[in-house]
Amino acid sequence: METVILGWYVMVQTGSVLLLTTFGSLLLLGTLASPMFGVLGDRLGFRLMLSTMRAAYAALAALVLLLTLTGALAPAWVLVVAALAGLVRPNDQVMRNALIGETIPPPHLMSAVGFSRATMDSARVFGALGGAALSTVLGLGPTYALVTTLYVASLALTFGVARRPVTPDPVETWRGVAPIVAVGSPSRGRDLLDGLLYVLRSPQLHAMMWLAFLVNLTAYPVSSGLLPYVARTIYLVDATGLGWLAASFALGSLVGSIITVLTGGPRRPERSMLIYTALWYLVLLAFGNLKSMNTGLPALLLAGFVQSVAMIAMTANLLAASDERFRGRVMGVRTLAIYGMPLGLMSAGALIERIGYVLTVSGFSAVGLLFTLFIGVKWRASLWPPRRLPSGATPGTVRP
Repeated sequence: METVILGWYVMVQTGSVLLLTTFGSLLLLGTLASPMFGVLGDRLGFRLMLSTMRAAYAALAALVLLLTLTGALAPAWVLVVAALAGLVRPNDQVMRNALIGETIPPPHLMSAVGFSRATMDSARVFGALGGAALSTVLGLGPTYALVTTLYVASLALTFGVARRPVTPDPVETWRGVAPIVAVGSPSRGRDLLDGLLYVLRSPQLHAMMWLAFLVNLTAYPVSSGLLPYVARTIYLVDATGLGWLAASFALGSLVGSIITVLTGGPRRPERSMLIYTALWYLVLLAFGNLKSMNTGLPALLLAGFVQSVAMIAMTANLLAASDERFRGRVMGVRTLAIYGMPLGLMSAGALIERIGYVLTVSGFSAVGLLFTLFIGVKWRASLWPPRRLPSGATPGTVRP
């Protein structure tokens, strides 16, 4: 809801796609600190981290509300608030996914991740529609009063997360020797370095990090960050139309999440992750060449669906492939890949002003598809393993 409201505000007040993409990029500023957030989550517990972060969201929303009610809100203030929120917001997903890995048995990870995404996607559907409609009918002030209230309610609900004792440093055990230091004494820098090395030494984790960076660089800017520009400049609609565009992508994602929960997810999540990512790029290639809402909405719906299946499979793979002592750090490194999105948004904004929207989206989609295939080939032993035969069976005796 908040992103739709402020993104439309920036687009209408400035008319600049470059400032719009700057706004979207600032919301992801904290990705650079994501691994350290993972370290703190492993050490201090995810309940404390989530509570602190959501208190920050509520405070920033209250600031925007105050600026709106006093008539002092301006695009510059929106960018400042986006930068402050961006220091924290990208790491919310780190904490929630790590909490799932901590509390859910491995056989149920796929369904748990799907259920978590379903709740998030449903909020995005209603938030996009509700935020756009309310800001149009009631204005920015009353709408932001609702946003602030919802953030306060979110903080109150987070207090219900179970506490977890502060854990000792896992690095010495990982290296094969008994811990010899007291809790809290190892440096955070060493914790961060060990988390990065842990990812780099696992081919499967390494490949998924590159894929995560790729989709944030080339897919998410088209699917979400550029939607205010598409609504106002390509489809010539108002904030309500923007709400429908954002809600269509979120609704497709919600459908994918629900199907994953009901079916337990694909049997081969590594392959599904690659296949559905490639499909995502093909849908975006088509979306970039559509000129009306009537065709754009179904395309975004389909894009949201294939995106959801791909990203749920990726998250479940990351959690299953990570040692439980490093889950926070692994998810932190995963969120670091989101830094590709501000790079992609800024590049898209500059390219659209030079070569146009259609060529920019087509180029992003083509590059994404090409490198998805490259990642699948380079790490095929980890991401596309051969089918295991039952004991005593031969290839000719087992049906595909």
